[in-house]
Amino acid sequence: MVNQQAALDSLFHALADPTRRAVVSRLLKGAAPVKQLSEPFEMGLPAFLKHLSVLEVSGLIRTEKQGRVRTCRVDAERLAAAEGWLSQQRAIWQGRTDRLADFVESQTAPEKIG
Repeated sequence: MVNQQAALDSLFHALADPTRRAVVSRLLKGAAPVKQLSEPFEMGLPAFLKHLSVLEVSGLIRTEKQGRVRTCRVDAERLAAAEGWLSQQRAIWQGRTDRLADFVESQTAPEKIG
């Protein structure tokens, strides 16, 4: 459980940055070389590589080098882990709001005159 929590912490830390979220969004369309991924961002390559490093350490992306080209791709399993956790939280809160709505309705329902 502790390892799973640490993995989720790493995942959400990586997704906390808008640049990294944009990279993941782009990679959902397919693998891309680092040079192509870095083009839309107004930062130097060393700064961009730090973002890729955070994503790679979290397990959200994988990179492979062929010759001089490093290609990145999303790890769908890791992304699914974040989505799974969010789905669990959504279900918990949906249950809570449903119970609250039931309670409010029971308190405000008109009384029957018999």
